[in-house]
Amino acid sequence: MSQLKNMSILLVIAFAATILQNTEAVDHIVGGSTGWTATPPGGASFYSDWASNITFKENDVLVFNFVTGAHTVAEISKANFDNCNVDQNTQAITTSPARVTLNKTGDFYFTCTFQGHCDNGQKLSVKVSASSPAPAQGPSPTPPSPTPPSSGTTPTPPSPTPPVNGDSPSPSQPGATPPSPGSATSLVASFSIIIAVVINLLF
Repeated sequence: MSQLKNMSILLVIAFAATILQNTEAVDHIVGGSTGWTATPPGGASFYSDWASNITFKENDVLVFNFVTGAHTVAEISKANFDNCNVDQNTQAITTSPARVTLNKTGDFYFTCTFQGHCDNGQKLSVKVSASSPAPAQGPSPTPPSPTPPSSGTTPTPPSPTPPVNGDSPSPSQPGATPPSPGSATSLVASFSIIIAVVINLLF
């Protein structure tokens, strides 16, 4: 019994580590060791090539490293990004390192507001996806049919175990709806339910 408890605890810890790893925000150093510069190696495609190798998730952070006073970081519209239409009135971060949280899904566009820097390739667009995509739903399991007794009487199906202390039924019970994933909060709620089920089974 003690060995079963230890194994169950290890499984719960491994599951918790997986959840935390999948929901933890990541810092992305823009341009890697090159940083945020008006003359990136490779020219205008440098930052788009850098971004194409990364999957950006909601709540990840872009870190722009540059020489303070020589560059800025400004979020702009797609139209202004495409045309490098930037003026000195555009609101910008002027101190390095500039940390920008990608706080929603969709496209973000950044450039430097210094004259000519955008045209030289100091511009970045990133596409942000949801931090926890919903897993594919498989078919609902079909409970096995009871074997009729030899006496010929009709068996009474077992009644479901009522929830303990008013808790919701666990996702392992037939007909229970698992919590909808898609945010750290719902993942934590799912994890709490699993812990409660394991504790009830062990004790």
